[in-house]
Amino acid sequence: MARRVLPWLGIAAALIGYPLLAHYTNESAAAGKLGALVAIAPVVLIALVLAWRSPRRLIMLGMLVLSCAALWAGWSVLEHHFGLVYWLQHMGMLLVLFIAFGRTLIAGRQPLCTRLAHAVHEAVTPQHEIYTRQVTIAWTLFFGAMALASTLLFFLAPLATWSVFSNLLTLPLVALMFIGEYCVRRWALPEMRHMRILDAVRAFTNTPARPR
Repeated sequence: MARRVLPWLGIAAALIGYPLLAHYTNESAAAGKLGALVAIAPVVLIALVLAWRSPRRLIMLGMLVLSCAALWAGWSVLEHHFGLVYWLQHMGMLLVLFIAFGRTLIAGRQPLCTRLAHAVHEAVTPQHEIYTRQVTIAWTLFFGAMALASTLLFFLAPLATWSVFSNLLTLPLVALMFIGEYCVRRWALPEMRHMRILDAVRAFTNTPARPR
C-alpha cells in the first residue's frame, strides 16, 4: 500500500511545493540565485531524463554537459532574468496543451475529448460525440486564453503579479474547468455514465497521441 501511495504523495508535493517556491523567488528581490536555480532545475532534469533514454546516450549527455557549462558561464545573466525562464516554461506547457486539443479539431480527425469518451465508455452516442467535440473546442480556447493572459501579465504587469497567476492560479483554474465541464455534462447528458476526473486523467495518459 505504501509503495502505491508514496509516488502520488511525491507528485502532489512537487505540484504544490514547486509553484510555491517559484512564487517566493519571484516576490523576493534577494532571491536571484535561488530563482535561477529553481527556474532552470526542471529544464535540466527533463533534459537529463531524455538524454539518458536516448539511443545516443553518450552524445546527448555530452551535449547536456556543454549546455550546463554554458549556463554556468552565463549564470549572472540568468540570475537577473530567471523570470523569463519561468514564463517560457509556463507558456510551453500551455501551448503544448493548446496544440494537443486544437489539432484534433482539424477536419478528418477525431476530437481529443471524443477519443477519451471512447476510451472510457463502451458505447458513445451521436449526441455524446457532438458534446465532446464542443468540449474539445472549450479546452482549446481555455488553454489559448491562459497562454494569452500569461503573456500579457508577464510583459505588462509586475513579475509578482504574473507569478500569482502562473504559480498559484493555474492549477485551480484547470480544476475549476474540470468541475464546470463535469456539471455541464451531467445536465446535458444525464443518461450517460459520467467519468470522474481520475478516469479522465487515466484515459488521457493511455490514449494514443496521434490524432485519427
